[in-house]
This record gives sequence, structure tokens and C-alpha cells, in this order.
Amino acid sequence: MRQEMEIEFKNLLSAEEYDRLLDSYADGSDIVWQANDYFDTPSFEIRAKGAALRVREKKDGLVLTLKEPSGDGLLETHVTLSSSEAEDLFKYGLIHSVAMNAQLKRFGLTEPLEHLGRLETERFEKQLADGLLVLDKSHYLGVTDYELEFETTDFKRGEAAFHVLLEQNNIEVRKTKNKIVRFMERKAFSK
Repeated sequence: MRQEMEIEFKNLLSAEEYDRLLDSYADGSDIVWQANDYFDTPSFEIRAKGAALRVREKKDGLVLTLKEPSGDGLLETHVTLSSSEAEDLFKYGLIHSVAMNAQLKRFGLTEPLEHLGRLETERFEKQLADGLLVLDKSHYLGVTDYELEFETTDFKRGEAAFHVLLEQNNIEVRKTKNKIVRFMERKAFSK
């Protein structure tokens, strides 16, 4: 298990803005595929605490991550999963990691975990002077959306750099919810 603080700023983009940013920053760098599978209890007990639980699949493996609010960012707890451990989570809601179960125990869950669905992303990343620029094109529940993320280690410096980035690229500031929130709202809407 490993933990880290995530401080990031987000902004939804139009398809045109996304393409323009990609043209400006992608200097032959690869776009990578990843998928997020989201989990919660049937009554959304994890979400009620402002947290999220996901399995991220990349070509190099599977990682279970719990994100929970902490200070100016999110505390992320990561555990690498084997394919059989992931299968037990998807099928039965079982987590084998003692450390992750200890983190989740603090939530006082009264129901079993269940798989809520999948969000697939085409991701481009580029390290800039004040943080990591991330461009995501995500597909979920019949929707495609585009997002700029700016990950940083210093809230104030990162926030200033993020706003400069938007201004330099003539992109308006848009209040942007996390991917899991957008996913959950779409899931509720599609029922």
C-alpha cells in the first residue's frame, strides 16, 4: 500500500479546445488508454463521505485506489491488485488487502461493495514547470467528455499556473466535477 496527496485543478473542455491543446502540447508523446471501474455500496456510503473507490486498469496492471478529502486535496491510498484479486472484487465485492480494508473500516460500511460501471479514458500527460498537464478524453454511459487536469504539489502556485494556462489558451473557467461524480450523475440520469 502507498499513500499520496493529490492536488489538482480541473476544467471541462470542448472537443475543439481539447484538440487545440493536444496540438499545442503533444510533441510526439503517446496518448495512453486507461479504464476506471467504480465501486460503492448500493446506498453509496463511500460517496456520502466525499470519497471514491476505483480500480484503474492500464496496460501495466491494476491498482485499487481510495480517494478521500484531506486538506487542500485528496488523500489517495493505492494497492496493486492481481487479476484474481480484481475478479473477487468485481464478482463478490471482496478486497483482499488488509491495509485497504483498514482504510475502509473507518467508513463504517453496512453493505457490500458493488461494481457501478466503467469509464474509459484516452490520456495525454506533459510535465510543465509548475505541474503536470493532463488532457483526458473520457467515454462512459454513452457520453464523451474532454477535460484538462493540472496536478501540482503546491496549492497556491498550482492554482495560479492553472489559471495562466487557461488564460493563455483562451479557455473559460468552468466549474468541473470529478470524473466519478460526472459518472454517478450520468448513471442516475440514465436509470
